[in-house]
Amino acid sequence: MAPPWVKKLTPSGPQGSELLEQERAQSNVPVKKLSEFLFSKQVLERQGRLLDILKAEKVFNKSQNYFDGREARFQTALARAKRMRQLAVQHRWSQDEYMMASELISEPGPYGLHASMFLITLRDQGTPEQHELFLKKAENYEFIGCYAQTELGHGSNVRGLETTATWNADDKTFTLHSPHLTASKWWIGSMGRTANHAVVMAQLMIDGKSYGPHPFVVQIRDMKTHEPLENIHVGDIGPKFGYNTMDNGFLLLNHVKVPHAHMLAKFSSVDPKTNKYVKPASASLVYGTLTWVRSTIVLQSGGVLARGVTIAIRYAAIRRQFQDRDAKESDVGENQVLNYTMVQVRLLPLLAATFALHFTGRGMMALYQENQRKMAGDVGKVAHTGRGPSPEELFPSTDLLADLHSTSCGLKALASTTAAEGLEVCRRACGGHGYSSFSGIGSWYADYLPTTTWEGDNYMLTQQVARYLLKSARSVLKGNLSENDTTRILRTFLSRRDIGAAFDVLGRDEDIVAAFAWRASFLTFEALKHRDEEKNSWNSLLVDFWRLSTAHSQYLIVKNFHEALQSESMQSELGAETTTLMHKLFRLFALHTLEREASEFFSSGAVTVRQIQLARTKAVMKLLEEIRPHSVSLVDAWHFPDWVLDSSLGRHDGKVYEDLFERASELNPLNALTIDPYPNSEVLIKKDEREKFRSKL
Repeated sequence: MAPPWVKKLTPSGPQGSELLEQERAQSNVPVKKLSEFLFSKQVLERQGRLLDILKAEKVFNKSQNYFDGREARFQTALARAKRMRQLAVQHRWSQDEYMMASELISEPGPYGLHASMFLITLRDQGTPEQHELFLKKAENYEFIGCYAQTELGHGSNVRGLETTATWNADDKTFTLHSPHLTASKWWIGSMGRTANHAVVMAQLMIDGKSYGPHPFVVQIRDMKTHEPLENIHVGDIGPKFGYNTMDNGFLLLNHVKVPHAHMLAKFSSVDPKTNKYVKPASASLVYGTLTWVRSTIVLQSGGVLARGVTIAIRYAAIRRQFQDRDAKESDVGENQVLNYTMVQVRLLPLLAATFALHFTGRGMMALYQENQRKMAGDVGKVAHTGRGPSPEELFPSTDLLADLHSTSCGLKALASTTAAEGLEVCRRACGGHGYSSFSGIGSWYADYLPTTTWEGDNYMLTQQVARYLLKSARSVLKGNLSENDTTRILRTFLSRRDIGAAFDVLGRDEDIVAAFAWRASFLTFEALKHRDEEKNSWNSLLVDFWRLSTAHSQYLIVKNFHEALQSESMQSELGAETTTLMHKLFRLFALHTLEREASEFFSSGAVTVRQIQLARTKAVMKLLEEIRPHSVSLVDAWHFPDWVLDSSLGRHDGKVYEDLFERASELNPLNALTIDPYPNSEVLIKKDEREKFRSKL
C-alpha cells in the first residue's frame, strides 16, 4: 500500500476532469436526448435499474478482473452466472432484462450458450412435444445446454461435419458417434465444464445414406454427479487468446443411443413407421436462427466499437503531448492529442462508424421481424382454407428470407470486421497506456475477436453474398419482375450504364448513396461476366467475390444511415443543429470509405478522379475539423457507465492518471509479494501478504 506522501500527489497541470469539462462545454449536443434517441428512455431507465442491482452484489465486483488467472476468472464467472440466474428469478426479469444484465457485466459467462443458442434452437427447431420434453426444463435451468456444431476438423463447412447420427429402425433410436479424432466437437461454449446437455449437429444416416447435418439433443453429463456419461469424453479445450471466462469444450461420442424424440423435428424428421426421411417444406427455413444471430451481431457491432471509441476519444482529449508548431508564443502548453489531425483521422471516422452500424443494425432487425410477421401471416392465411397447403402457399416469403439471409451474411462480415479492427485502432491511438489491461480495450478486443469467425467466417460468408448477387443479376437480365432493393439497384445500373453516372458526391447526400449502389452493381455484373461469360473457376474469383460483398455491404450501411437521417423523429427529438451534425457524421463515414475504396469507385464510373481528390483533401479534413469539438459529447451519448467500461483511460470524470496509479499500486496482488531476486538463492518468495491484501479490497 502507498504511504501517505504518495497519496497526496496529483497529476501535473490541467487536470483530466477540467479538460473533459471544457470539451463538453464547447459542444451543444443534447447528450441525454441523443442517448434516448439511440436507445429509448425506457431502455436507459432499465439499464440504470439493473446496474444498481448488480453493483450491490459483491460477486460482481470487478476490481480483480485484470489480475486473476484463467481458473480464478472461470470460477468467478460461474459464481456470477449462478447469481445472475437467481436475480433473474427473484426480480422476474424478462429475457431482454437478463440479456442487458449480461451486457453490463461485459464478460462471456458459463451460461452464455445455454441462454442463447441452446434455448433458441430448442424453441425454433423443436416441435410442441419437444418443447414439453426439453425446452421447459432448459428454461428452468434443470437442463443446462450448449450448441455443438463446430468440430476439430470442420468449422465453416457444416456439410463436412464428421459426427454421425444413424437411424436404428429396429428400436426407433439414433446412434451418435465420433468416427475420427477430427470428429470431436470443439470450441463449444458452455460445454467444457458447465453443460449437462447439448444440441449436437450430426450427419443423419438412414440405410447408409447421408441426409446432411441435423440437430439432436444429447445428455452428456449425469444430472446428480455432473460426471460425463458412459461412452462420452468431454472437457475444456484450454486457454485462448481471449474469452477465458467461457468454458469452450470438446466432445467425443462412442456409439451413444438417443430416442427418436431427440432429433429436433420442426422442419424435418424421420417417420418411425416408414423409416423414411421427411424433408423440410422449404430449405430456406433453416436460415431463420442463423439470420437472427447474424442480425444481432450487426446490431451489437456499433456498441462494441463505441466502447473502444469512447475510451480512446476521452483519453485523447486528456492526454497532452508536444506543442503545436504553429501555436502563438503565449500558448506554450502541450497540445491535446485529439487536436492532431493524425489522431482525428483515425478516431473520428470510427466514431461515425458507430452510428452507421447502430442504425444499420436497427434496420436489419426490423427487416428480420417484418419477415417473421409476413411468414406468420402467410401461414395464417393458408390455415383458413381448410386444406393442406403447398410449400409455395405456406412460405411465399422465403424469397425475402433468402434476401435477408444474404444481407445478414454480408453485414455480419463487414460489421464485425469493422468493430474488431476498429478496436485495435482505438487501442493504438491511446499510445503506451493502450497496452495496459487497465485501458479496458485489450480484453474487450480479445473477447470480441472470435465474432469475426463464429456464425460464419467473415471471408467465407462473402461467397454466400456473391452467390446471391449473381443469382439476382441473372434474374434481372432475364427480365424477371421480382422486386427488392437488390434487384432495384441492379436495374437502375443497367438502365443508365450506357449513359454513365453523374453523382454529386460532394454536394448531395442522396448522390453518395447512389454512388455506393452504382459501384456495388458494377462489381456484380463484372463478377457475373467473369463467371458466366469467361467461365472462370469459382476459386479464381474468391477475391473478387470478397470485394463485391464488401462493396454491397458498405452500400447497405450507407443507405441505412442515410434513411435514419430522413426520419421525422430525428429532427423533432434532436433539433436542427444535432441533426446537421449527424449528417456530417454520415458524410464523414461515407466519404472516408469512398476515399479508401477510391479505385473501385473510379473504375466503376461512379466518381471522377477530381472528386476523389477533393473528398480527401477538402471534404474529409473539413468534416474532421467540424466534428472535433463535439466528439466527447458524441461518445457520452453512448451512455457507458464507468462500471461497465472498467477503464482507467475512459473514465467519465477524466481522472485517468489517478485511476491508473490506484489500480497498479493498491489493487495489484503482485505487489503483496516480496521476492528473493538473487540467482544463487533457491528462495523465490520471501514474504507473501496476498491474503492480507485481499482482505482490504
